[in-house]
Amino acid sequence: MTSELRRSLGLFDAVVIGLGSMVGAGIFVALGPAAGAAGSGAGLLWALGLAAVVAYCNAMASARLAALYPASGGTYVYGRERLGPFWGHLAGWAFVVGKTASCAAMALAVGAYVWPGQAHAVAVAAVVALTAVNYAGVQKSAVLTRVIVALVLAVLAAVVVVSFGGGARQGEPFGGEVTAGGMLQAAGLLFFAFAGYARIATLGEEVRDPARTIPRAVPLALGIALAVYAAVAVAVLTVLGPAALAGSAAPPADAARAAGASWLVPLVTVGAAVAALGSLLSLILGVSRTTLAMARDGYLPAGLAAVHPRFHVPHRAELAVGAVVAVVAATADVRGAIGFSSFGVLVYYGIANASAWTLGGRARPLALLGLTGCAALALALPLGSVLAGAGVVALGVVAYAVGRGRPVPPRA
Repeated sequence: MTSELRRSLGLFDAVVIGLGSMVGAGIFVALGPAAGAAGSGAGLLWALGLAAVVAYCNAMASARLAALYPASGGTYVYGRERLGPFWGHLAGWAFVVGKTASCAAMALAVGAYVWPGQAHAVAVAAVVALTAVNYAGVQKSAVLTRVIVALVLAVLAAVVVVSFGGGARQGEPFGGEVTAGGMLQAAGLLFFAFAGYARIATLGEEVRDPARTIPRAVPLALGIALAVYAAVAVAVLTVLGPAALAGSAAPPADAARAAGASWLVPLVTVGAAVAALGSLLSLILGVSRTTLAMARDGYLPAGLAAVHPRFHVPHRAELAVGAVVAVVAATADVRGAIGFSSFGVLVYYGIANASAWTLGGRARPLALLGLTGCAALALALPLGSVLAGAGVVALGVVAYAVGRGRPVPPRA
């Protein structure tokens, strides 16, 4: 019996998988906070492009490293093998805390669209429900992913069409001053909407001719996602203007309403909720599995490594992740959750780029650009997100010092 995965995916399949990982609920909630940070429509669009460039560098670094280290774990493995155990641990820690905040942001997105007046209560209910679903071993299928992506794209396309055809315009949507600080902070917040792009880099064992297919699929998927996001950003800016967009918790729905297409608002609500719930299901799954791996390696409490005898899932890790996400969803706002998530994930990919730098040769220029971009965007995030993120990263250093007594088995 072979342990290798079947190479059945071509270029189109890899691009679709990448889009399925990127085009989701992020665009429904990230535009408002990013517009507030950018301070102008033009700054928002420049920030969107900058976030895409950093995402591309990160994805290519991950792709190069995945070709050498096909084991699951991502940068948790790459950092350990290329930079040492401490950096691998720090990458895993940053991933867990960053994606935990992503879970909270997705849950709050459900609340913001489904019942704005009770967003936190709805968010907690969504976390509890999907934690129970994951506990029973139910996972989002590839077919369901395609359905969700098709629904989201259809809803966003409808928003763009009615926004441009509605005739409404609030002031000068693309005027205003573009400042470096505002653009960088907005790019850091918009980075949240590109989460999942590196999924393509993990397909090395499943695609035909991965050395050729993956480097082509990454820019194609990112380019399509960027085009979709840019079209939505221009559309909502046109009908809402930068100031109203900055204050909106549900920009596509508010844009449809302002354009005189109130009939579209329920469809936008359904699309946003489905996208957020799908993302939340996958995120809880991924965070709990990384928590399991770190518990097995001794960097988190050993009890979190338990696997349920009936459902065959890391049930304690899932319950712990669900509990933390529920607390964050009950107490944080969307902007804070997005900022904190972006900080953790940028630290994670910063370590990925540093790991790729050690490969030498042609990998170095892009890795350096990616590392610089991650650092710049992370430090430009709202001060509260930076301080909270730095504090949790410091806590990860303490956790490493406590757990380092247990040897880490090689996975190369």
